[in-house]
Amino acid sequence: MDIFGIKALLICALIFIPFEHLFAERPQKILREGFTVDVIYLLFNSFIVKAAVVLMAAGVLGLAAMLVPQSITQAVGSQPVWLQVAEIILITDLGVYWAHRAFHKIPALWKFHAIHHGIKELDWLGAFHSHPVDIIVTKAISLTPVFFLGFSEASIAIFSVIYFWHTMLVHSNMRISFGPLKWLIASPQFHRWHHANQREAYDKNFAGQLPFLDVMFGTYNATGNKVPEKYGVDDPVPSTYFGQIGYPLQPRRQRSNPAAPSTEAEG
Repeated sequence: MDIFGIKALLICALIFIPFEHLFAERPQKILREGFTVDVIYLLFNSFIVKAAVVLMAAGVLGLAAMLVPQSITQAVGSQPVWLQVAEIILITDLGVYWAHRAFHKIPALWKFHAIHHGIKELDWLGAFHSHPVDIIVTKAISLTPVFFLGFSEASIAIFSVIYFWHTMLVHSNMRISFGPLKWLIASPQFHRWHHANQREAYDKNFAGQLPFLDVMFGTYNATGNKVPEKYGVDDPVPSTYFGQIGYPLQPRRQRSNPAAPSTEAEG
């Protein structure tokens, strides 16, 4: 049983590394800065998050059995699988969008999310570089309605596969165009402008999969084919795994990065 996802790591590496070499957005070494730390994130977060989601699902399903009429869960679960998957993508990305905005706006939450934004060289492996608290809170917000409404196991499984690969794709160092679909499906170009440490990128492009949510809520950053000058944050984020895990618990310091949240609403 590959509970730490080592097989998944090798499969992903065999697929993404060659494509990032062929379609590179910018020159970058495979063993770039932070590579080892990101591997640790992938291996440890995989186990921690899986355990948290299983516990969360069990609790929500038990609560749903008591509160949600069986007629509703049966109606939802009996829909065609493709329709359920589409609905799950919309429901979860609405949750991801608002959770993501909260992690940017609320100072206490930003300290957890700053870990993910601390990536200075973006590629597929950076998709796993997130504090476990950041991931678990976001998944709790985005997945609870899915478990509550009674979507089928098959549709949830298919969504999970799509989300897994799409998350790596949007973080990848690949220059690919989605054409007119860029409004519907998040691309690497869309997401790298969320990671850019530049004024025009601050608090933009929060959606995980559906860019039109940012259009609807006024946070879309249309950048054309421009490439960010740099990634990362100005926060004093440690470079080691355990240093980053403990960073959010440290006393708050004055931040020089305008991307970090203040006590005022930033949108």
